[in-house]
Amino acid sequence: MNRKKYTYAAVAALGLLMAVTVLLAACGGSSTEGPNQVHMSDARFVQEVVTIPKGAMLTLVNDAPVIHIIKNGTWDQSGTPRPAKEQGAPAVDVSVTANGSQQIGPFNTAGTFQLYCVPHPGMKLSVVVH
Repeated sequence: MNRKKYTYAAVAALGLLMAVTVLLAACGGSSTEGPNQVHMSDARFVQEVVTIPKGAMLTLVNDAPVIHIIKNGTWDQSGTPRPAKEQGAPAVDVSVTANGSQQIGPFNTAGTFQLYCVPHPGMKLSVVVH
């Protein structure tokens, strides 16, 4: 009889653990992964082109202990910043704190839009909206 109590308790504990795991997965837990995210290292975007659906927000995730200041525009080949507000692009002027994240958008117009990091020469991102 005692052995049955322990078996039921173990099964109940396992069931509770599984339920918590499912809930955390469904809520996203503390994960920073997702289809509309771009990660940043010390001085570059981990991916330089991202494709998102029309109407979506984009999350910039800073994986580094530095601050990134992201604005509309790009760096040209000579290393000169070229601020620009492209027609249909949301206005972007955000600081992403060390190891933090920031949402930008929504991107309501289809097209390709350029973003760059002001303090990091050559750090640029193309956002393709379809």
